[in-house]
Amino acid sequence: MIQCKDCEFCRIGPGAQRTFSCDPFTNIKEPECLAKWQLMRLDMLLMTFNRMQQWQEKIAPLQDKMFKYMEREMGDIDESEKWKVDEENEEGEDNNLI
Repeated sequence: MIQCKDCEFCRIGPGAQRTFSCDPFTNIKEPECLAKWQLMRLDMLLMTFNRMQQWQEKIAPLQDKMFKYMEREMGDIDESEKWKVDEENEEGEDNNLI
């Protein structure tokens, strides 16, 4: 099996950072390359998910405040329009008596 460091599609940059230009659909050399490529993609997906989770944890308190504010505002709106509903119900009952 060819090691990635010996492959023409691998470039090792400063700080031992590896850059791969292989594409699993066109130019992999060995079946093991596909397995390595899948592991790298899963690792990138996991890192992205972790960053998203950290970001979500940072904004969670703000979301809670916004939800509480919206609930309070919706309650105030319902309370302010309650007289309309009560008046309509009374008119409906008066019409049913006639």
